[in-house]
Amino acid sequence: MSRIGKAPIKVPAGVEVKISNDNVVTVKGPKGELHQAIKPDFKLELNEGVLTLTRPNEEKMNKALHGLYRSLLNNNVIGVKDGHTTKQELVGVGYKASNVGQILDLSLGYSHRIMLEIPIEVKLTTVTEKGQNPTIILESADKQLVGQLAAKIRGFRKPEPYKGKGIRFTGEQLRRKAGKSASKK
Repeated sequence: MSRIGKAPIKVPAGVEVKISNDNVVTVKGPKGELHQAIKPDFKLELNEGVLTLTRPNEEKMNKALHGLYRSLLNNNVIGVKDGHTTKQELVGVGYKASNVGQILDLSLGYSHRIMLEIPIEVKLTTVTEKGQNPTIILESADKQLVGQLAAKIRGFRKPEPYKGKGIRFTGEQLRRKAGKSASKK
């Protein structure tokens, strides 16, 4: 069996899990409500605050989906309880980030500013402190949505290996390259 798939999911207090007849799992908690569709072949059981997922047979596709569905459900349970957060920092001279409501305004050294509308499900915060790199903070119950938005924002200016300029995740270690040799012999 899948090591990840066979691990039970503990449902904490304050989180409510409902399984419908068409195998749609609804997870509701203080941070919001999320839905996850599961193939009808898979069997879901909720006993005494523990959610277990079993696959119908040993087919390769079912083995692959077993661990995936378990991870998605676990992320939903964690998301509605605590939420998921991603922090990104802009490294570079003149790089700026600001927001007005749900619209992110980025100045990344191009001839134009980049405006990105963030979905309502995600809480957007930008922090600009003197002496620090501008920071973008994304918070939501949906881990997939937060990760997808963070990847899209990072794609506007990926960190380059020579000077390290670009948008990077907070705490991310970049592999730096040496530039050209200063003198020739």
